[in-house]
Amino acid sequence: MSTLIWSPVVSVDNRAEPSARPEPVARVDPSARPEHDPRPDRQSRRRAATRAKLLAAAGVLFARQGVENTRINEITDEADLGFGSFYNHFESKDAIVEAVLQATIASQGELVATLTAGLDDPAQIIAAAHRYFVRRARNDPDWAWLLVRLDASHHIVLSALGPFARRDLQRGIDAGRLHVPNEQVALFATGGALVAVMRAVLDGHAPEDADIHHAEGILRMLGVPPDDAVEVARRPLPDLTDGGRPGLAPA
Repeated sequence: MSTLIWSPVVSVDNRAEPSARPEPVARVDPSARPEHDPRPDRQSRRRAATRAKLLAAAGVLFARQGVENTRINEITDEADLGFGSFYNHFESKDAIVEAVLQATIASQGELVATLTAGLDDPAQIIAAAHRYFVRRARNDPDWAWLLVRLDASHHIVLSALGPFARRDLQRGIDAGRLHVPNEQVALFATGGALVAVMRAVLDGHAPEDADIHHAEGILRMLGVPPDDAVEVARRPLPDLTDGGRPGLAPA
């Protein structure tokens, strides 16, 4: 006589070997299913690509003509996108300006950190950062115009360099290397001088070695003795080529 066991749809003789019994069905973890794939889907990739085009176009126009002179329809035209696509990603022109600012500040902060990571002398760190920005203005004018135009309306250079400049200035003061009557005024003065020299480079009014002369002046402004400032400003720059951009290798 047979007895039904294990499954209501399978008839198994109770005298059969245990190995003949059907294996239980394994449960599938829902997180392993394709619909839970962490990779972005096609729609998300398209949205990200469209947003990136808008940001790139805005950066080009801000560099070319400034923030105040740029209209939303010019951004979408530059990106080769429909006007309505702008509002799928940004609520207003101010929103895309803020996004460009954040991206630019973050990238420049990372550059400064990479450039000065192996340096110990606060005076050399400050000189290297200023020299890098001046030299890149000559070799990458589109990038430099973006910083100069954004700085005119949003003080981006101080925002990008401020945390590093404040830290290095304080270190130099604590070590007796730098001497200034007021730290905040010193930060504004050095940041303003940097923007002015970058603009002179872009306008073709600065000499080829403007980065060295600028760094020397900045160090003297911060209380470094003249002879010392001359030597520090002419030290080789750290080996940073920024993705192979010409003219940014060590001097």
